[in-house]
Order: sequence, then structure tokens, then C-alpha cells
Amino acid sequence: MRLHRDAEPAPVRAVHCGLGAFHRAHQAVCTAADPEWGIAAYTFRSTELPAELNAQGGLYSLLVRGEDVRTIGSISRAHAGAERERWLSDLAAPEVAVVTLTVTEAAYRVPREGEDSAISRLVDGLRARFRAAAAPITLVPCDNVPDNGAALRSVLRAAVAGQDAAFAAWVEAGVSIASTVVDRITPATTPADVRAVHELTGVRDAVPVVTEPYAEWLLAGDFPGGRPSWERAGARFVDSVDDYQRRKLWLLNGAHSLLAYAGLGRGRSSVREAMDDAVLAGLVESWWDTAARHLPLPAAELDEYRSALRRRFAAPAIEHRLRQIAVDGSQKIPVRILPVLHRERGAGRLPEAAVAVLAAWIAHLRGGDVRDPRSADLVPAARSGARAVLTALDADLASDDELIAAINAEVPSAVGDEP
Repeated sequence: MRLHRDAEPAPVRAVHCGLGAFHRAHQAVCTAADPEWGIAAYTFRSTELPAELNAQGGLYSLLVRGEDVRTIGSISRAHAGAERERWLSDLAAPEVAVVTLTVTEAAYRVPREGEDSAISRLVDGLRARFRAAAAPITLVPCDNVPDNGAALRSVLRAAVAGQDAAFAAWVEAGVSIASTVVDRITPATTPADVRAVHELTGVRDAVPVVTEPYAEWLLAGDFPGGRPSWERAGARFVDSVDDYQRRKLWLLNGAHSLLAYAGLGRGRSSVREAMDDAVLAGLVESWWDTAARHLPLPAAELDEYRSALRRRFAAPAIEHRLRQIAVDGSQKIPVRILPVLHRERGAGRLPEAAVAVLAAWIAHLRGGDVRDPRSADLVPAARSGARAVLTALDADLASDDELIAAINAEVPSAVGDEP
């Protein structure tokens, strides 16, 4: 039996841009806790996924590894990117009060003239809403972009600058933008996962989603047109996400970068394998101790978060590949590692784990198979040593002789060391 919907879907009151596995494992799951809110979900990359979802009435299975399978029904309809008129209609509809986005970090830039991008489509949709004299609306970016609300606001301001002044003023005053922190590992669905869902439920689902038990969604912002009761599914509303964003970037993402570069150098291939290595696990704990000193959150809350990270990193059901994490280090190291390192150097300390991850990254840059937008500059710089690499990222740290010497001394042991 194919998965199908027996009742009418919820009325569309939210629109999502960037339909994919993460949205269906995260925001759509939280929205499902409020049956009064349905989602019109748009993807600009695929025509097959919207067709498969619509064939199932918008339903899909959520396979939570190590737990259970749930049917999620918050997506009332799914659309491909070619359905531009429907997109404009949905954004103009007065009953639509929320737009969520998962469009990847690279999308947060001002589009070139005539470019068809997520931001250009968002601007077009907002213009349609402005012309329809619709009610205020809230945009909810859910990408791992530092200060994602402020980043989206900045991009929108630049994108509408020089256009109709009344429209630009309405975007500023009538479009609320929330800031968020999102977290849930969602690997690609495999044929084995599709079979597992069928074996567990007896239902055939062409587009199930696989995820881990852990999920986090923190939001700060105003919702003048209303919003789903996301808190019913565990979302938390806070005055500011800044400290939580740093907590995630430094403790989760920083540890991931450490494990990726140091773990690959020690012959490990996944986060779980790396955490089984006592040396690497010790470095992670050292890094967490270091970063936690600069997070103004309750100690008990940080301890609970670290415990959750240990469980997630060691979980056998979700395989997080180190080579995937190691991609784009020049974009990740400056936000995951360097802010903590600056604070530590300001206090006169030379943190072992920060030195280790930078040394391991330089070894990775020297080792080939580097996937990074700045590899053409950084790979030659790595051959010259830590100062040349840090000069490309952070001039202040590049002038720190004690730090440079410590990193350079560590680089040989970051390459080819036996476990």
C-alpha cells in the first residue's frame, strides 16, 4: 500500500523555500504539531520530489534512527521551481504569515541583475505581497549562517535598494525577520532506508527522510501575522540566539572540524570512529573546556549540551563522514575556531586543542583532495607554514609569533601519526 492522505490537508498558512531532507526532518516536523498550519513547500532544484510528495498527498515518513517511524503531514502541497506564478500567489496571500528558508549558506548574497536565485525569488514574492496590500509577514531563515536573521535583512536591503522607494520602505517596516539556530543531522536517504520504512510500516513511501533523535530549534523575533505552535514540538523562543549560536558553532561545529582534520590524519573516517580514539576524544574535551569559558550560559546547560553531543557523536545509527565535514575549511575555521582562539590569546593562554586543529588543517591542505573555494591560495600557503595560512584568514593571529611557532611545531605530528 502506498502512503496516502485520507483527510484534507491543513490550509496553507506557511511557505517554505528550499524543500529538501533537512526541512522535512526539522521545520516541517515542528509545524506538524499544529494542525491549523499547512505548508506550501517549494524546491528550485528538483521536479521529482514535489511530484512524489504530491502523489502521497504531501505525506512522508520520518525514520528516526534507533527509535521509530512517523508520518508527517504538515506539507499541504509541494511545488517545483517552474511554478513561479503559484509562488507569487502564495507569497501575496494574506493568510500566509510565515516563510521559512533552507537555501544553504551560499544563497545569502545579493543576486546579480537578471539572476534567478532564492533571494531574487523572495524579493519577487515580497513585491507581489506589497502590491496586494497584504498583511505583514515574518521570514524565518533556517540555514547555518552566523546571525542568519541579520544576514538575510542585509541581503534584502541591498537587493531592493534603488527599486521603488515605497516597496523598499515596506520591506523594512512590514517584513519581520527572525533569527534562528537549527540543528539536526539528516543524511541522504538510501534505498536501504526506503526498504526499512516499508518493513517497519507496511507502507510504501517513495520519499522518506532519515534523521537522528536529537533536534534543536531556537528562534528570536516577532511574528505579527501569527505563527505555528512550534514549541509543542520542542522549539524554544528566546530573546536572542547569539549565545546559543556561538555555543553551536564552537562546541558542535568546532569539535566537528577538530575531529575531521585530526581524525583524517589518524586514519579515521567518521565522527563515531574518531570519538573512539582516546587521543581525539581527549582533544574534543579540551576544546569544549576552552570554548565553554567564553559562553555566558548556565554551567548546567552547557554540561547537558556536551553530554548530548557525546551521545550524538558516538551514535552508530548516523554515520557522519569526516571528509564531508572537512570541506570548505576556509569558511568554517574562522567562525568555529578563531573567535575562541582570539579570546584565549587575549587572556594570555595558548589552547592545546585550537593549536591541534589548525595544525591538522594545515596538514590536510598539504595532503591533497582539498575541497575548498580558496584552495588555490591556501594549498600553496600551507606549504609555507602557519603564518602564510593565517595571513589569508586573520592578520592579527598571523602576527602572533608564539602561536605560529606552536602550530608549526605540531604540523608534522598531524600528518601520518599512527593511532
